[in-house]
Amino acid sequence: MTHWTRCSAIAVVASLIAVPLCAQSHTVVTNDMLRNAAGSGNWLMYGGNYWNNRFSPLKQINTTNVTRLVPRAIYTHGSSTLGSFETTPVVVNGIMYITSPVKPNNIVRAFDLRSQKMLWEHVHKTGPVSTACCGYNNRGVAVANGMVYVATLDGQMIALDQQTGEEKWAVQVGDPAAGYTFTMAPLAIGDKVIAGTSGGEYGIRGWVKAFNGATGALAWTWYSIPSPEDGGWWGTWAKTTPEGNDLHRDIAKEKTDSAKYADAWQNGGGGVWMTPAYDDATKTLYVAVGNPSPDLDGSVRPGDNRWTDGIVAIDVNTGKFKWGYQTVPHDVWDLDAVSPPVIVMVGGKKAVVHAGKTGWVYVLDAATGKLIRKSDAFVPQQNMFALPTPEGTFMLPGANGGSEWSPIAVNPGLAYAYTVGLHQPMHYKTHYAPWERGRVWLGSAFLRIPDDKGDFSGEYGNVNAIDLKTGKIAWSVKTEQPMMGGATATAGGLVFTGEGNGWFKAYDAKTGAVLWKFNCGAGANAAPSVFEVDGEQFIAVAAGGNFQLSFPLGNTVFVFGLPKTGR
Repeated sequence: MTHWTRCSAIAVVASLIAVPLCAQSHTVVTNDMLRNAAGSGNWLMYGGNYWNNRFSPLKQINTTNVTRLVPRAIYTHGSSTLGSFETTPVVVNGIMYITSPVKPNNIVRAFDLRSQKMLWEHVHKTGPVSTACCGYNNRGVAVANGMVYVATLDGQMIALDQQTGEEKWAVQVGDPAAGYTFTMAPLAIGDKVIAGTSGGEYGIRGWVKAFNGATGALAWTWYSIPSPEDGGWWGTWAKTTPEGNDLHRDIAKEKTDSAKYADAWQNGGGGVWMTPAYDDATKTLYVAVGNPSPDLDGSVRPGDNRWTDGIVAIDVNTGKFKWGYQTVPHDVWDLDAVSPPVIVMVGGKKAVVHAGKTGWVYVLDAATGKLIRKSDAFVPQQNMFALPTPEGTFMLPGANGGSEWSPIAVNPGLAYAYTVGLHQPMHYKTHYAPWERGRVWLGSAFLRIPDDKGDFSGEYGNVNAIDLKTGKIAWSVKTEQPMMGGATATAGGLVFTGEGNGWFKAYDAKTGAVLWKFNCGAGANAAPSVFEVDGEQFIAVAAGGNFQLSFPLGNTVFVFGLPKTGR
């Protein structure tokens, strides 16, 4: 069931910009606009542009005047039942489209930033969902060809009329009772809209699907767990990571057990959490694939478990596999690939960059998938790839990373990638648990380790600049709490990111100096967007906390800009 309304009032603190009383009409987003989004003053998709680099060319707000930023508007969504607020606002010619954290529904809203009015609201009454691993959330929409697309927690892909919010079509894609859910913002490319399923913790078989944007008809499916006919998921029985780190595998035993567990691939996991990157020149999607199932027990899934924990290239027209790079074959630590891939130019070569839960940034050749370089570790590492034990094995980074789902930003001029990291010491303890449909299937347990004070005050985060030309850490700034939410960079020499304690900060992109901060009152655990409205630059961020790290929940989107009296 759905409903929609138009021209509702919304709470604001200041007029964003002086305008006539009539509301701005919605600008239809064309394919050309999407292809050229990297040079736009709009924020047209989750990652800002198809390369997913979260870099805005706007520079009106810069290292000199950023200290003068103020809230120019605050949007709130009243509810007593909130989930993680992880949406990135999409902004098209002064109209902002967001998804909200109100349980038990998936809600999409359109706001006119000029008139300060909510133009429409679409409420999708989500069916019962007990298989959302890491909290109730949704990270945003895709806007294209007169439609607004949202992928819902109960496994539906929905197209809304951009002008009214009315539902145009909806398709049930996966069974949420079996673990097939959506949390990512979809990606619109040509006549298709693309999304991958979450749920790798429930014994699903992961996939990415492309739908016809006009009708919802399925165009193709790529399975992250290849069937035996497609080469299988055994792989090369790698004893090490591709870079040579010992995984401590008993390959002989795995091969002996392979016949016994020949069908394990059918529940092999491999969810796809985050929005892919896309290279229009080669018609290639780059996808990050999550953990195998059961998450922490490799004894019942022999082999490399391809393509879990991998960065994969897919043909956008056919869904055919091009190449894959597994950062952790046969993962038993939940060190899956979740942060979205980013396309960059490094040393004249097109590359794909991924910030791993492992604590390294991987730079891969975009054409072949071969490793160009791996960065220095951007979080502490200790006892890497030590196997879980019944009494508990200590290892850093823990199961949250490294870099969690948080997207990185890249400044192409500096060739710096900006990661946000977590330091959470954990013990890994083994136990056996059989697969049950729709029940979380970990096969082990990861437990946070209290410090000498008996609490978790020793946990912290950081914001880092990685020099992609060398792999060295250009700068690193420690934060009070583990970081989750993501970064956005601008041509004004700035990097914006938020923290679980409510602080939203602007960093100098070259040095890491904190130039400005504002406390949003709830966890700023979403990746921001940057855009202009009638010649003025703004930064928007959702401040509503995060269930996964127990950061304070809320229901607010802040829009920051320079004071109206001057720049």
